Amino acid sequence: MAVEVRRTIFRHGLAFYGTLAFVASFLGARLFATLNPTVTVVRGGIHFHHFWYGLAMVVSTGWLGITLSNERMGRNLAIIFGLGAGLIGDEVGLLLTFGDYTSNFTEIFFVSAIAFIILVTLLSRGRKHIEREVINLSRKERLTQVGVFLGAFSVIFFAAGNWEIGFAVLGLGVLAYLWGEREPRPRSLRSLAS
Repeated sequence: MAVEVRRTIFRHGLAFYGTLAFVASFLGARLFATLNPTVTVVRGGIHFHHFWYGLAMVVSTGWLGITLSNERMGRNLAIIFGLGAGLIGDEVGLLLTFGDYTSNFTEIFFVSAIAFIILVTLLSRGRKHIEREVINLSRKERLTQVGVFLGAFSVIFFAAGNWEIGFAVLGLGVLAYLWGEREPRPRSLRSLAS
């Protein structure tokens, strides 16, 4: 009996089209809203925010992408999907706060989405390198890296004027770093200690 092997294919070209369209749409919507803050679409007393158009684009391209198997159409759908996602992303602050269009959630969402896309792309392209250079490290080296991260991260607390937490996080970082960098005792000293 033959065993069917299924392989997942990451389509980098489609991810590129979608990401580029997402960034263009997000930045374009931000620019338009900034330059024209009073322009709105109101029909029958209902304000149609552009996340509705984005939602329609994402849903329709998602459905067409599931039902159709056409390479050229897939590229076009990726572009429309990215544009729709950008329109939704531009109004994340409005959606999460139920009306505060100036919320900084929009910028946080944008940065998070781009970081996620970059990480997924790196993992899909260089998984073996990442496993070797990041995952397969000694516990000591990983502890040293945690120490460096905590030490550098403590700057956020100092910048915010929260000195107590800043010094606590910095102290934990220094301890983790020193613990990771410590030299193991020679075997003869270990046997004397026990």
